[in-house]
Amino acid sequence: MTKNELELILKEGEGLTVEFKEQYASRINKDIVAFSNTKGGILLLGVSDDGKIVGEKLANKLKAQINDLARNCEPAISIKKVSQIGKVISIEIEEGNEKPYSCSEGYFRRMDAVTQKMNQKEVSLIFREANNLSFESLHCRDMSLNDISLKKVRFFLKESETSFKVTKSNLRSFLASLGLFQNKKINNAGALMLAQNIKKFIPYSEIILLAFKGKDKRNIYDRKDVRDDLFTQLNESIAFLKKHLNIRSEIKEFDRRDIYEMPLDALREALVNAIVHRDYSMLGTSIYVEIYDDRVVIVNPGGLPSGITKSNFGKESIRRNLIIADLFHRMGKVERIGSGIRKMRDLMKNADLKEPVFESENFFRAIFNRDPEYSFKKFGGAEAKGAEKLRSKCGVNAEKVFKAICDNTFVKTYEIVDQTGFSQRTVENCVKKLKQSGFLKRVGSPKTGHWEALL
Repeated sequence: MTKNELELILKEGEGLTVEFKEQYASRINKDIVAFSNTKGGILLLGVSDDGKIVGEKLANKLKAQINDLARNCEPAISIKKVSQIGKVISIEIEEGNEKPYSCSEGYFRRMDAVTQKMNQKEVSLIFREANNLSFESLHCRDMSLNDISLKKVRFFLKESETSFKVTKSNLRSFLASLGLFQNKKINNAGALMLAQNIKKFIPYSEIILLAFKGKDKRNIYDRKDVRDDLFTQLNESIAFLKKHLNIRSEIKEFDRRDIYEMPLDALREALVNAIVHRDYSMLGTSIYVEIYDDRVVIVNPGGLPSGITKSNFGKESIRRNLIIADLFHRMGKVERIGSGIRKMRDLMKNADLKEPVFESENFFRAIFNRDPEYSFKKFGGAEAKGAEKLRSKCGVNAEKVFKAICDNTFVKTYEIVDQTGFSQRTVENCVKKLKQSGFLKRVGSPKTGHWEALL
């Protein structure tokens, strides 16, 4: 490791393959075991939790103690390298090929930026197929550093609040520090997150977004296929949900608050869960987001990860894609110990909605029931038949604009823009369509008048 690589790691912070310790202590054997049981990693002595250098000096005696700790593990662990870099001691540990490893305190693994103790059941289940590489760790065939998008790298750095400039000259070190560049090649996790053109390397990495009229799949009225990096897939899915979920407004004193019919945070959590836990080795499959009149369903390929059963579902966390999960954690999209299921349930309950339903076979489904009060059946008292006619003639965007006008007939154009997320031009075009089709009428002057809904 060079000083420049150390600087990069300190700015990125702790993660799946990085741990900071202010000073040497024999309990670092837990971290050595955890790295060996997971993806390998680097243990830095002389660094505080917030990445500040406090200093630690490497002497021959200390180096021997570190190696002794590793040799006393079961099976014995061979430390790749122990070195002094400036005022910091770097201990490099490779992923082991004789899993599971243990120390005197038990068995440990890495989960995002945490070293976590495992019970015997977890040990036997998690490492049942220890010799098989996960899809995200496999080399992405024919992909080179030139296929990495520096724009996406910079976006990741911004989202993870890392103040480090990545260029072509230090790109390799940057990818290696995140576990995306192994044995001189980019792995599938690197492709899924940062490829300039993901379709070239993993064409079935996509999210299909669907909105249906009614409660079944017979009538599709909006669809979008997103083939891009995983974070773009997440953002596009959130935008699609915002487009098709209803909004109500609450006014307190002089402030108006727009509230979606179900908590977006719960849906965002389900989407992140689908992306992180998807089985990317299942060729020809996709993640689906399906919006019906009565529910939202998020489906991802792959059932529950090995080690998760119906009895411990939502209580224990096992990640199918550790590297991808770590990257989303660095961007603040994943909780450290995977409390997502509980969070989804709590958010829906706090919104006075039914708890989400989870189903798992070869595919995992998260089902969120919509509140009938805010379904597409009515617009300010309008009957479902008239609403369907409006949607058919003017489109789904106009439907959303019409709903905003029905909620407040004195609403201004900029307020509709804020409420729907549409551009001003889109709102103006929708209003024009609604007026031409006879669904909307302006009463009074443009400045002081109001709208009259004719549905």
